[in-house]
Amino acid sequence: MKNERERMEIIAAFNEVGTLRGAAAMCGCDPKTVKRALERPVGAQPSKRAERARNYDVVRDLVAQRVERTRARISAKRLLAEARAAGYSGSARNFRRLVAKAKSDWRRDHHRGRRPAVWSPGETLVIDWGSEGPLQIFCAVLGWSRVRFVRFAADQRAETTLRLLAECFEALGGVPKVVLADRMGCLKAGVVANVVVPAPDYVRFATHYRFRPDFCEGGDPESKGIVENLVGYAKSDLVVPAGLDVADLAGANEWARAWCAEVNAAVHSEIAAVPAERLLTELRLLGELPSLRPTIGRAELRRVDRLATIRIGGARYSVPKALKGARLAVVAGDGRIKILDGDQIVADHAVVGPGEASIVDDHYGGPRPDRPRRAPRPRTEAQRAFLGLGPAAEAFLKGAAAAGMTKIGAELEELAGLEAAHGPQVLITALERAVAFGRWRAADVRSILAAGTGTPTPTAPGQALLIPLPLVPTRPLSDYAIRQGS
Repeated sequence: MKNERERMEIIAAFNEVGTLRGAAAMCGCDPKTVKRALERPVGAQPSKRAERARNYDVVRDLVAQRVERTRARISAKRLLAEARAAGYSGSARNFRRLVAKAKSDWRRDHHRGRRPAVWSPGETLVIDWGSEGPLQIFCAVLGWSRVRFVRFAADQRAETTLRLLAECFEALGGVPKVVLADRMGCLKAGVVANVVVPAPDYVRFATHYRFRPDFCEGGDPESKGIVENLVGYAKSDLVVPAGLDVADLAGANEWARAWCAEVNAAVHSEIAAVPAERLLTELRLLGELPSLRPTIGRAELRRVDRLATIRIGGARYSVPKALKGARLAVVAGDGRIKILDGDQIVADHAVVGPGEASIVDDHYGGPRPDRPRRAPRPRTEAQRAFLGLGPAAEAFLKGAAAAGMTKIGAELEELAGLEAAHGPQVLITALERAVAFGRWRAADVRSILAAGTGTPTPTAPGQALLIPLPLVPTRPLSDYAIRQGS
């Protein structure tokens, strides 16, 4: 059907060429169309074509009733058998056209009438999860400024969601009044009369950051389309081009931070402004961040054992030794083990495998010595007297034991008796010399004492050899002067 403008063009073409076929060739239509345009009076509306009868008219009311009763969810395949029983004898294809038209009319009359969202500064943050293979994508959009936040994770657990939400607040520099999410299983405890009851951990988290948790309608992506679009955008513009992998979450999140900085610094097509610049205005209306993050994850109580460690997951994690015997809360998440004494984190470890141990030297007052020190414990008077000489006697005893001197225990009394004859300092010097030369018998020590100070002192290769010379009487040079008359 031609409109008035096209009809005037047809009449002008006919007046120019004078034939129906010529005018039809000029206007690209049929000669019969040119004839009808010439016969119709100017300004007259074309008569409506009488609707012809269809073979599905006998079941039109039946289809309308079933579409109304099922809210346009019934399929033509299921309704065809009932229509044939009611007298329909046409094809299945023609019947599908009738059902499709009935559904379209029902949806048009029952549409709720969506309208664009109007966001207030500092009011709403919308969050959602997406996935690309095994890689989970956490997305958040600040409604008014359109600042986008994207991070990657290996799962969609409550601990992961709350940790990334806390990171989002820190990246924004403030907390909005409302956080809108879909009905995530990790954040809801149940639904009563279509009202979502948030999980207790989520309530505690919201109380700590002072925002109100809100949930959209179930199965209604339009109510949070602002973040649904971000999920698709992050997949197509970040995940696919970069070829990110779940095996390297740290590297993937570095890509995500760079990508967020890039898109937030570009002009947004919807608001015709730069989100990062609008955030500076919105930041004044956001709530202040608390000084510390809350404890995220389920805390389990564990008792500190005598080794100042806590066992969890078959592994040991150290705590300050002053907390031995105390019961502490353990929170696991994001590859870390955090141990808390009240609200204070006393230990933070990376997760290790079963049977392994994560030890912090500061928990024990310093690093472990290179070798474990097993000090001698004297049992007899002779042993006490000998070991009373100090480190030299201890070194001599350990050296003799390492050399396999099985009778050294019987010789300790004799060695201790040498102190009375030579003095403690001389005996200690002799023991040091015996250790240096690997002489482990009492007779060897007596020989060193008998040699006295005349024995040379060995030096290491490359050091200067110092040999003390004996003292001799000296005469002045005047004794050798030549005198007169002599």
